[in-house]
Amino acid sequence: MTGPDPVDVRLLSVVAEMGRAAVPDIAGRLGMDVREVGARLAALSTTGLPLIVGVECDQQGIRNAVAAAQQWAAQNAASGPQQAAQYSGPHPMSGPHQVSGPHPVSGPHPVSGPYQVSGPHPVSGPYPTPHPQQPVAPQPPMSTWGPPGSAAWARGDQPAPVPAQAPATTGKVGTKLDVHGVSGERISIQLIEVVDPADFLYTAAGYELKPGERSVVVHTELTNHGQVPFPSLPDMYLELIAKDGSPVTKAPVSMSSRPPHRMGVQPGETAGGHTVYVLPESTELTAVRWTPQPGDQQRTLLWDITEL
Repeated sequence: MTGPDPVDVRLLSVVAEMGRAAVPDIAGRLGMDVREVGARLAALSTTGLPLIVGVECDQQGIRNAVAAAQQWAAQNAASGPQQAAQYSGPHPMSGPHQVSGPHPVSGPHPVSGPYQVSGPHPVSGPYPTPHPQQPVAPQPPMSTWGPPGSAAWARGDQPAPVPAQAPATTGKVGTKLDVHGVSGERISIQLIEVVDPADFLYTAAGYELKPGERSVVVHTELTNHGQVPFPSLPDMYLELIAKDGSPVTKAPVSMSSRPPHRMGVQPGETAGGHTVYVLPESTELTAVRWTPQPGDQQRTLLWDITEL
């Protein structure tokens, strides 16, 4: 029989302390990924704990996105046989056709799934094809949403552009590297120190390492040089890179002797913090890598730590 997950215990302790808070705020307090916190809270709410996980949105903004999706779907349903076939199929359906997606919508006007595809141009009956004897292969459905926050949001008629992969900006311990955030903020990040191993700091903070494990502490500072606030944790996606290229993500722990990063950095401010990692004792590290979001090759910073 296994005991409670220590990450869940720490998460519930922060929730009990805050009482009522948004998931990003809780994640900021813990130094965890917002998605992981949301998933853990959703799972914990089904175990009988007195915990409610809610959703809050800009209702008008969501309705605008839904309306744009409906308009696109209606236009494409009437634009040609192949597009219409995506939504009709060989078996007629009663009522509006529903297309599922990853973002359910809640509010005073609930809908089933993220949106319903309907429009002023109902299509019925068989669809003519140039060669009736040859069945037309169905085309894969296009997403009407596009990447969140991009110009393709609520559009599926154009594929999302794939950014070219630029080489990472590199440096060594002590180097300050410049980069632009996803919101256009001008920032620089300096790798101040890498403590490897940091087992004495880890155990002094009250944590316990398993046999064959070691801990590493990384100290970084982020300076916001622009006029736009940096909204995230500076070390949200700060990773250690092993010799085989595999990443080591941060551990959900913090030390009072080495304070963690806090959420957000205002224009003109410099904020420092420490990030803790737990990894196999035999892992050979080669670099520290920072990205504002996973897979962002254009804004990757890399510090070589092979000489430590």
